[in-house]
Amino acid sequence: MSKHKQDPRRANGRAYQRDQLRKRVLAAYDTCAICGRPIDKTLKTPHPMSPEVDEIIPVSRGGNPIDWHNVQLVHRCCNRMKSNHSNRWAIDKAHGRPAAKPSSMPFQTVGI
Repeated sequence: MSKHKQDPRRANGRAYQRDQLRKRVLAAYDTCAICGRPIDKTLKTPHPMSPEVDEIIPVSRGGNPIDWHNVQLVHRCCNRMKSNHSNRWAIDKAHGRPAAKPSSMPFQTVGI
């Protein structure tokens, strides 16, 4: 029995679908969805600026890895920085803006 979990992006016969989705994303986009800089599609992994397909809502948070509306093209380094955070968090961090802390959010109550 394997100690490693199977990659949900490629599990249950999804490998072909994920490969096709990756090809579509690479053909459709030219800039990183996080930092906004151009992506050189000739670079190969593990180069930090190589292209990767990232889930907008991470798989670890319930995102669908083969849904066209849940994927975006990003640099490898931007994808690593984002990890399983939100897109807004990653974009703010990439542009040097401080991320909002939960304690700084305005408190609102619903009238009873």
